Amino acid sequence: MFYIVAQISDFALNLIDKTGYVGIFILSALEGCAIPIPSEVVLPFSGFLSMSGRFSLLVVIFVATVANLVGAIILFWVGKSEGRWFLEKYGKYVLINNHDIQKGDDWFKKYGDRAIFWSRMLPVVRTYISLPAGIAEMNFYKFSLYTFFGSLPWNAALAIIGYKAGENWRVLENYFRKLDLFIVILIVVLVIWYVRRHLKKK
Repeated sequence: MFYIVAQISDFALNLIDKTGYVGIFILSALEGCAIPIPSEVVLPFSGFLSMSGRFSLLVVIFVATVANLVGAIILFWVGKSEGRWFLEKYGKYVLINNHDIQKGDDWFKKYGDRAIFWSRMLPVVRTYISLPAGIAEMNFYKFSLYTFFGSLPWNAALAIIGYKAGENWRVLENYFRKLDLFIVILIVVLVIWYVRRHLKKK
């Protein structure tokens, strides 16, 4: 698993090195589409290049944030068009019924704004939250607004860390990987809880 992540990271670094801001945009947009491109590598490296004078730090942050929004919008519309149809038709096979879908809709109506904003600052979750937002048919303009302003501090923090760390920017990667692993474990635990809860009801 870590070998695959390392390969993806090396690809990302080479793309940025060769294409500049275009590479940052492509990689950040792909991450927004749920493609496993680690922003924890893309942004600190771009921040380091800003420190060395190749990039402008503000432009790096802006480009990455706009690209995140573009990717998130794509995933949002996938969820809204195909995701909802898929769950309504096949959700029962993964213990999701129409009542669960309606509960998700109600939850997003009540907490969607805050959920989208704060989740953009959480590893792993920040990428995939667009899908349930689309399935719940969250207001598109609110989704876009909170996605942009939620992604902004995350991208700014990573880029500034890389800028400050300079040539040592890569030592941060191990810390972010541990955080990613913690979030994944937490999600797995929640999924197991959800399955057990539904099986008990049946």
